[in-house]
Amino acid sequence: MIKRILTSVSIFLVLFLSLQGAVAKQTAPSFIRDAEIEHTLRGYARPLFKAAGLNSSDVEIYIINSRDLNAFVAGGQRLFMFRGLLERVETPGQLKGVIAHETGHIAGGHLARTHDALANANIKSIVGILLGVVAAAAGGGEAGAAVAIGSQDAATKSFLQYSRTQESSADQAAITYLNRTGQSGRGMAEFLEIIGQGEYQPQSTISSYYRSHPISSERVSALSQRIAASPYKDVPPAEEDVVALKRMQAKLFGFTRPLPKTLAKYPLSDTSLEARYARAIGYFRYPDLDKALAEIDSLIAEHPTDPYFHELKGQALYENGNIFEALPSLETAVDLAPNEPLLLTFYGTILNATGDPLNSEKAIAILNDSLTFDPNNGMTWDQLAIAYSRTGDTGMLSLASAERSLLEGEYQKAVFHAERAQDFFKVGSPTYLRLEDIITLANRASQKN
Repeated sequence: MIKRILTSVSIFLVLFLSLQGAVAKQTAPSFIRDAEIEHTLRGYARPLFKAAGLNSSDVEIYIINSRDLNAFVAGGQRLFMFRGLLERVETPGQLKGVIAHETGHIAGGHLARTHDALANANIKSIVGILLGVVAAAAGGGEAGAAVAIGSQDAATKSFLQYSRTQESSADQAAITYLNRTGQSGRGMAEFLEIIGQGEYQPQSTISSYYRSHPISSERVSALSQRIAASPYKDVPPAEEDVVALKRMQAKLFGFTRPLPKTLAKYPLSDTSLEARYARAIGYFRYPDLDKALAEIDSLIAEHPTDPYFHELKGQALYENGNIFEALPSLETAVDLAPNEPLLLTFYGTILNATGDPLNSEKAIAILNDSLTFDPNNGMTWDQLAIAYSRTGDTGMLSLASAERSLLEGEYQKAVFHAERAQDFFKVGSPTYLRLEDIITLANRASQKN
């Protein structure tokens, strides 16, 4: 079981298990959900998605709470980025290069082609590959490599060779997207060099057949001509992108390391915005609320319209037991960023936590607003169920519980709650039809499992 990093009541920055059935509850990696970090990544990615001809709203971005330096696309238009990668990049250009590369995989249809390649391998080879990937993703890098190497046959090598071809294709596509958006590709080459720093270390005993990427020096060489010929090769990163990256990295560090390590990296002598941000997070988690609020208030004084500083103040107060005192900060945050679903969900969560039915009535409106932007957040449905319970609306409580159970892969519970909810709504009404959809989807998914 993966160790939870934050306190049990932490919401934003939230590390939570992606619940997809009983097995997933035991083995799935934890994911990071944070309004500011997701906003930053989408800001970096949106122009690249557009340059690739993709609809930005169709591409989902997930942050895996692992120190591994990796990123991949899987399961349709889903981009997975590891915390280790976000912390390791040194410039916005490096991170954008990774995003552009993964966008190349999506736009190039490499996911469908990968399925074809797997179909040509025998079952034993496929299992060996997948077990290696899973073991490595769970943190057992050497074990994962050993499993993958154990599947040494022609089919396995053919599949991995095919993957190397995809990697080169995605590289070339990435440079095209960066050129179309007027951005330098130097960061992409720089990041490949970072990956390659461990390429020839003595402990690296895996042959090139079993690497998930081509040899870094080869990839850098293949890209160098395109980068050199680009009219945008010397374009510097936008200052706001640099600031956003530093804030994201400070936030990740503050939430995932103990206070002494945070203070070592961001000492009191460092008065930069990102250093105060990291210390504020470290202090409130310690907990030392007074020091945390001093740092946060200094940030708010300088940036009064920044919704994420107000969010952090509300979180610091809430997680240290000051529930009612946290409400004004979250109200300000959602006023400043009314389209951020995670902020709205957090605000609704605190309203529910007061135990006041009037606040739960307000939470219902706030949480439904959140669902208009992100209908697939189980946490939002869970809080909505609580709010409907507090206000005595049994039908909507059952509906919200059914939606949450469907998202979490608890299909029998989804059917139970949906059938219960049907007693409260008119046959043929939009809500009744949605409940029928939930029952159908849950039954189909249950049969597949």
